[in-house]
Amino acid sequence: MLFKKKKNVHKLDMQRIPQHIGIIMDGNGRWAKKHNLPRTMGHKKGAEVLEKIVEYCNDIGVKAITAYAFSTENWKRPKEEVDALMDLLYEYLLQAEEKFSGKNVVLKIIGDREPLRDDIKEAMLHAEEITKNNTGIILNMAVNYGGRREIEYAVKKVIEDVKNGKSDTDDINEEYLSDKMYTYGLPELDLIIRPSGELRLSNFMLWQAAYAEFWFSEINWPDFTPKHMEQAIIDFQSRNRRLGGV
Repeated sequence: MLFKKKKNVHKLDMQRIPQHIGIIMDGNGRWAKKHNLPRTMGHKKGAEVLEKIVEYCNDIGVKAITAYAFSTENWKRPKEEVDALMDLLYEYLLQAEEKFSGKNVVLKIIGDREPLRDDIKEAMLHAEEITKNNTGIILNMAVNYGGRREIEYAVKKVIEDVKNGKSDTDDINEEYLSDKMYTYGLPELDLIIRPSGELRLSNFMLWQAAYAEFWFSEINWPDFTPKHMEQAIIDFQSRNRRLGGV
């Protein structure tokens, strides 16, 4: 559904908070254009908003957020923008201890790291290491991530297991494949949020989205607030999730 500003007459049911929320952080460039700013400023503002949303979700008991930071298709953007995004990511990772340790956030990175700069890969490992013992919400950053690429990765892992005699083809089922995905060990995906007015997944968490609820909004991501997140969760809680049943 598209979010429309309205008086909120409902309150969060703290017993039914979604455990895992996926966020397609869309609209940074449009926000920057609207404010006569370079696109890079939109991405920087979007990163600041993510911190506020993670803090809010941590406070209400969400277990994990997967944020779509850079897709496998984003390499098609102008080189100047890609370079600026990589620089922003590097700075973000360097500040991970300052940003998240005091807020008890665990930072994890999913996606194909191979094409990334060496300094970024090192910063990823360091950020994961210094936050791994935190016990709060998991921020799962999807970098050079694509849902199809993830499924390809999982299938190759399964083939490798069969070749090495670790499993037999009869062992392969939905659960087995799920255990090979980047999101192994995280709660099932409950809710996907996409701002900016676009109504598509854009290759985000295709496997995990099977029974996730969707919440769309015309708000650009840099304008997204905890109030919008609250409304998304209230709408989520109002739905009858049958998960294939009656």
